[in-house]
Amino acid sequence: MKFFKDLGSIFVRNVKGSLRNPVWLFVGFFQPILYLLLFAPLLKNLSVVPGFPQGGAYTVFTPGLLVMLALFGSAYAGFTLVDHIRQGFLERLLVTPASRLAILLGYLLRDVVTLLIQSLIVVLIALPLGLKVSPTGLLVTFGFMILTAVLTATCSYSLAMVLKREDSMASVINIVTTPLLLLSGITLPLTLAPTIIKSIASVNPFAYEVTATRSLFLGNFSDSAIPIALVFLGVLVVLSFWWATRSFRKAAA
Repeated sequence: MKFFKDLGSIFVRNVKGSLRNPVWLFVGFFQPILYLLLFAPLLKNLSVVPGFPQGGAYTVFTPGLLVMLALFGSAYAGFTLVDHIRQGFLERLLVTPASRLAILLGYLLRDVVTLLIQSLIVVLIALPLGLKVSPTGLLVTFGFMILTAVLTATCSYSLAMVLKREDSMASVINIVTTPLLLLSGITLPLTLAPTIIKSIASVNPFAYEVTATRSLFLGNFSDSAIPIALVFLGVLVVLSFWWATRSFRKAAA
């Protein structure tokens, strides 16, 4: 019971902190909305090109936007932790009897809930624009979003514990996430890419995730990209979670 009480307290405090500064909540999904409204219409003429995935422009583009939202939105979650380190809040929290796991999960739960709300808003905006989506596929896609959020947020928190500076974190995050974005087929499907780009993208877990979510939106649960993406993300989540818990424990030592 104490574990869940600690988890709830930290989660509620983090949510209140986010609500006191709602600009960050808006900025988090402002870019995907712009892409949805200004870039997706450009894909309509490409939807008849051989190699373009089935489903139409919005059904192809929206799943990629959700992955982008999960990747970039959660990658900057560590900025909150840097602020808490600077204020001395995290130090005071770590010397309490509160479970280190509850502390980490309190931060992650806030990130996951925020992402799901933002993702739902993106989907609701895309529906009248022409998005067609399988309800079951959408639920499974949200499961992938949760895995992505946990992966990127835990890495972000671990970086925050090491770097303790927003400018240093921003540089590292941009260096890592930009090539992952470009090699994931979020903006343009990798089926249209040159062979060398496809070969490089074959080691990018987010490329499989984008392909998997596009199949899920169509209700195609037999796509081989789905289990591949799940295994990739599952392994990375375990490793990133281990890194984050280790960082929190070392900080309290």
